[in-house]
Amino acid sequence: MNRLLKNSTAVLALVLASFGIIRCTSASAAPALPDPAVDETLAVKKDQSILVLAGGCFWGLQAVFEHVKGVNRVTAGYSGGTVKNPGYEEVSSGSTGHAESVEIVYDRSKITLGQLLKVFFSVAHDPTQLNRQGPDTGTQYRSAIFFANQDQQRIAQAYVDQLSQLKLFSRPIVTQIVPMEGFYRAEQYHQNYAAQHPDNPYIARFDLPKVKQLQQEFPNLYH
Repeated sequence: MNRLLKNSTAVLALVLASFGIIRCTSASAAPALPDPAVDETLAVKKDQSILVLAGGCFWGLQAVFEHVKGVNRVTAGYSGGTVKNPGYEEVSSGSTGHAESVEIVYDRSKITLGQLLKVFFSVAHDPTQLNRQGPDTGTQYRSAIFFANQDQQRIAQAYVDQLSQLKLFSRPIVTQIVPMEGFYRAEQYHQNYAAQHPDNPYIARFDLPKVKQLQQEFPNLYH
């Protein structure tokens, strides 16, 4: 969905939500989640690792994880498709198979994979929405964890299983756990979009509440 459509969609969503026609998802609607029972241990010294996640528009994902302590860099991009070096319009058409994603570079001596996944499932998106997030629809907005190695796969699958068994969500978790076969950086104007456009109606309605919820639910991780 292009930027103009996102703006108009946000306004339309607010109107429809006021009449109860659609439910605008928000971070505050997420249940309180437990810590992962299976996780990596903190490294004894600085150890950089990478995690790639998808969960709706990458503007919101980037806005959330840029405020997490231990995260060094978050890049908006595209993962999970069949076309090399795709552009935004291609991905938005749904024809390439990519999902809007973020590449999170984090320091394992400060934060664990499990803690990042807890943020992902708690405030960054709704893992029960299939091929959509809020007003954004299509496979490019699917929920996915792109694992880079067997440890990431094991920890991610264990946490999804843990949350599913506890039945904390009103609907089944639909998050895909799939191999990371390529991450392509999005165009420059998408990078840090929420931070640079806080007054954008879409950002104000769908993304800034997630950052606020991060601060409220994870004060020890927020910066």
